[in-house]
Amino acid sequence: MRNNSTFTVHPSPFMLILGVESSCDETGLALYDTERGLLAHALHSQVEMHAEYGGVVPELASRDHIRRVLPLTERVLKDADKKLSDIDAIAYTQGPGLSGALLVGTSFAESLAFSLQIPTICVHHLEGHLLAPLLEDNPPAFPFVALLVSGGHSQLMRVDGIGQYELLGDTLDDAAGEAFDKTAKLLGLGYPGGPALSKLAELSHSTHGKPRFKLPRPLLNSGDLNFSFSGLKTAVLTLVNTHTDLDLQTKVDIAWEFQEAVTEVLTTKCMAALRETGLDNLIVSGGVGANSKLREKLNAATKRKLCKVSYPRLEFCTDNGAMIAFAGAMRFSAMRLQAMQQINEIDYSFSVKPRWDLGELKAP
Repeated sequence: MRNNSTFTVHPSPFMLILGVESSCDETGLALYDTERGLLAHALHSQVEMHAEYGGVVPELASRDHIRRVLPLTERVLKDADKKLSDIDAIAYTQGPGLSGALLVGTSFAESLAFSLQIPTICVHHLEGHLLAPLLEDNPPAFPFVALLVSGGHSQLMRVDGIGQYELLGDTLDDAAGEAFDKTAKLLGLGYPGGPALSKLAELSHSTHGKPRFKLPRPLLNSGDLNFSFSGLKTAVLTLVNTHTDLDLQTKVDIAWEFQEAVTEVLTTKCMAALRETGLDNLIVSGGVGANSKLREKLNAATKRKLCKVSYPRLEFCTDNGAMIAFAGAMRFSAMRLQAMQQINEIDYSFSVKPRWDLGELKAP
């Protein structure tokens, strides 16, 4: 059923945007003011619930989003000392992600917008991650190279502006975060595996001597900017199978070498992307972007080459409403300028895009 309505574009240059994120296993809400910046954000993680099953259960994720989205909305409004009537537009994650989870956030955002007679902005989840570092003080300026590195994505992009994205390199199989999780499972670690593996690797003393194991660095010298981590995971499986007594020290040494391999490949490819594009600005986003070893290597490599690297704060590396509110604000501000003081028709019908290529996005 289609519900069409009309609205007058807000005459003020300042907008208050509500951001809604529900693409997977985190429910995120945030309020972003285009004049004052981020006013409030709230997040509920489902990690503990899914840990019992060793991974995300889509049906449980969807049900939990339903339980959380209203209380979190009320919380950010209270924290920001705002009312529903103060909101000028609602941005929400339309995809990619789990269909059921996306539907919760999408239907909530469109229904609330209809009741308030305000516009909505559909946000690509990866664009949210891509722009998250711009929420920080002294944000990077366009153009820059972006490394999107998470459980489902390992991509290098050239970013010239909002919606101006050129894919430079992509993962051919497992993404880095996915490889972290699968390797953690091989080592008998809990869910989510990536942080657990990184914590285990910190116990290693391999930095003070020759590493006990040597794992491959896939596509390190391939001459392109693509990634492949499935073979690395298989190499870990071989190591595990050859050690009948997988004691703690062996697990620590495997975890350390695995992390070294992944972060070396990511760092090398990032520096190659800066060199090929002629840019000197790098941003890193996504859950793996929180990895301390990756940040250490990128900081050192960019410093040597007199380049700059930027990250979102740790709480914004994983999925969150703040990045969606910000991405929505950037897009809506551009659209508002195009339609200033005009009467526009809004169609509050909606759909989700579980599979959505970032390359399909256009500038506002």
